[in-house]
Amino acid sequence: MSAAATPHQSPPRRLQEVPASAGCDAVLKAVREDGAVIIKSLFTHDQVARLNADVQPAMDAMGSGSKHAEEWVRDFHGDSTKRLNNIVGISATFRAEFLEHPLIHAVCEAIYLADAGGYWMNSTQVIDIAPGSRPQPLHRDQWQFPVFQLAGAGAPEASCNFIVALSPFTDANGATRVIPGSHLWADFRDNGSPGDTAPAEMDIGDACFISGKVVHGGGANTTVGETRRGMAIVFQCSYLTPEEAHPFNIDADIARTLSARGQRMVGFRSQFLKNSPGVWKRNYGEVDEVYC
Repeated sequence: MSAAATPHQSPPRRLQEVPASAGCDAVLKAVREDGAVIIKSLFTHDQVARLNADVQPAMDAMGSGSKHAEEWVRDFHGDSTKRLNNIVGISATFRAEFLEHPLIHAVCEAIYLADAGGYWMNSTQVIDIAPGSRPQPLHRDQWQFPVFQLAGAGAPEASCNFIVALSPFTDANGATRVIPGSHLWADFRDNGSPGDTAPAEMDIGDACFISGKVVHGGGANTTVGETRRGMAIVFQCSYLTPEEAHPFNIDADIARTLSARGQRMVGFRSQFLKNSPGVWKRNYGEVDEVYC
């Protein structure tokens, strides 16, 4: 993809919407154009209700904000925001139905197999943005991997993110804000400005699928009593280190209930890269090692 000559737009264009039933090619076409797309009805209301029930006790037990010493990290996490990890270990619904969604894996396979040979899950977070929350600083998810920031728009995809609406996403309650087309900008040090962003307004069960190259951030919640709940499911190529240390969170007994693909997503199987004998290995004599 070529870098855009004029990065900033006024006003920003709306995000495209594609029904989940349209399939992988329709999703990828929109992402190539805008860097993000809203996938309508990726999950059902029933699936979302059961996942919310699974995670609610853990969400109730945790506090808001970050304990990190660095102020910029606390700002990034949000003082009034809750972020719950280890969704694989907590939610049977996630393990059986979200982690194994066929469209999610069709999209990831199309993005990663030809380039990297494999992919796994970077992290999963259920995120509650409470009333009064300020907007999250704009960023690109691939900033965790600086070489990709330097490589620019034409580089392979480091990560991709399915942001699932577990409650309605509105402009007022903190819907994720995206700068369409920013995945093609010439300078990835430029994160734009709030005026460049468009809100990813969604119904329950929709997902905003974003490239790791696109600028985005959680929106401000200006409502009085409405918490916005979403779930970020992030995948990445297998040669990069995940954000979440899944094997230290997930009990081996739970990992054994996952499919072979599910185990590979969370680091309980070795990874096989393009033109590589494998990584995440204990014994190079074994072809596919299982760690649970």
